[in-house]
Amino acid sequence: QVQLVESGGGLVQAGGSLRLSCAASGSIFSINAMGWYRQAPGKQRELVVAITSGGSTNYADSVKGRFTISRDNAKNTVYLQMNSLKPEDTAVYLCHANVVMDTAWGTKEYSYWGQGTQVTVSS
Repeated sequence: QVQLVESGGGLVQAGGSLRLSCAASGSIFSINAMGWYRQAPGKQRELVVAITSGGSTNYADSVKGRFTISRDNAKNTVYLQMNSLKPEDTAVYLCHANVVMDTAWGTKEYSYWGQGTQVTVSS
């Protein structure tokens, strides 16, 4: 079993910064893509940014130039530095990882989600 544990959410004023972390633990052979999604009340979950094991990134247009994703493969951890936060960034932020596990039938990739962390940006 694998767990993703997020931390770093909170309340911040518009223009401020927050740094989210997500650490994966458990029966991990390797991790392919990791990413952050967000879901605001009454809205669909949306991709914020994803990063491959090689470091390639894919940002949503709404956060380009303000958010930066990074990962530490040795620690199975992904980070999200959020700067110049806006009220419309308010949402629950969820970590996602495509985790490769070593099974009796060989390696297989599984999708895992964290429990989410609340980010609230006041105007």
